[in-house]
Amino acid sequence: MAKPKVFVTRIIRDKGLDLVKEACLADIWLEELPPSRGALLEHVRGVDGLLCLLTDRIDAEVLDAAGPGLKVISNHAVGFDNIDVAAATERGIPVGNTPGILTDATADMAFALMMAAGRRVVEAEKFLRAGKWKTWGPSLLLGVDFAKATLGIVGFGRIGQAVARRATGFDMRILYYDPGASASNPYPSGTVSTTEISSPPPWAGLPAVSTDLDTLLRESDFVSIHVPLTPETRHMVDADFLSKLKPNAVLVNTSRGAVVDQSALYETLKERRIFAAALDVTDPEPLPMDSPLLELENCLIVPHIASASLQSRDMMAFLSAKNLIAGLNGEKLPHCVNSEVYEKG
Repeated sequence: MAKPKVFVTRIIRDKGLDLVKEACLADIWLEELPPSRGALLEHVRGVDGLLCLLTDRIDAEVLDAAGPGLKVISNHAVGFDNIDVAAATERGIPVGNTPGILTDATADMAFALMMAAGRRVVEAEKFLRAGKWKTWGPSLLLGVDFAKATLGIVGFGRIGQAVARRATGFDMRILYYDPGASASNPYPSGTVSTTEISSPPPWAGLPAVSTDLDTLLRESDFVSIHVPLTPETRHMVDADFLSKLKPNAVLVNTSRGAVVDQSALYETLKERRIFAAALDVTDPEPLPMDSPLLELENCLIVPHIASASLQSRDMMAFLSAKNLIAGLNGEKLPHCVNSEVYEKG
C-alpha cells in the first residue's frame, strides 16, 4: 500500500520528523525561511496531509490548492490563528494543535521576561559592555520589586495558571481576568479540554482572585498577557488599556504580537507612563529593524522563543506528527481544535 503524501513546511525536531518520514511520503521544506505563498500553494497540491507552522497562512486558497484528498492539517503550535479553521471544518478536515506541552516553558519565559524587564537586566548588561560602569551607585539602574507585588494575569488558561504558580514563590498577590470565562462557563477558554475537566478546577489552591479588567490594570505592578489571538483580542492592549496601568507597571506579552497595539505601546513607553515592557512576540514577525520600539531602553524584545526549550520543542514535534498520522489513518486526532468535523460523519 502506498504511503500517504504529506507536506511539512519546515524541518521540525527528529522526535516528530522521524515518525512522519516512517509513515509518509514526506515533502519537507528544507530552507530556514518558511515557503513563500507560491511555493506553499505548489507543494500542497495533491497531498493527503499538511504539517504546518504558525508562520504559514493556511486559508481556503491553500485548501483548494491541496484538493479534495487533504485529510488532516497538523499545526506545530498551540495557537492556530494562522489557519482558517472554519474553512477546514466546512471541508471536513480536522485541524490539530499541540496544547499543554509548552505550558511550563512559556510560563518560565514570561517570568524571565518579567524579571529581566523589571530589574533592567539587559539594559544593565549593555551598560557594562559599553564601558559606562564606573562605580557602584545608590541610584544606578534601579528596578522594581517582585516580593509581595501584585501580578495581573490576562487570560487564565494553562499558561496563565502556570505563571500564577511561579508567582507564589515571590509571595505575590495574584489577580486574573479571563475573557473566556463566564458564569455559565467557569472554565476559562483554553484551560482544559472537555475530556480533562475534573473537580476541583485546575487553579484550585492558587491564591488567585478573579476580577474585572479595569481593576486588574489599576492595581497590578506586573501584567502578563496569555490570551489567544481572536478578533476580540486583536489590539486588546491599546492606548486605553495602557492608560490604566500604574507608572511603575511592567507589561509582558508571550501570547501573540497582534494582541498589542505597538504604536500605542511605543508612545506609552517613550513618555515613561509605565516602567517597562517585555515582548516575546511582535506584529509582524520578525520585527523590522526600523521599528521605533527598538530605540527604547525600557522595551525588551526577544524573537518568539517562549517555547524554545529542548523538551518542549521535541514534544511539539512529536504531537504534531501524532496528529498528522492519526488524521491520515482516519482516526481522531489526539488534539483537535475543530472536533465538530467528527460529528458530520
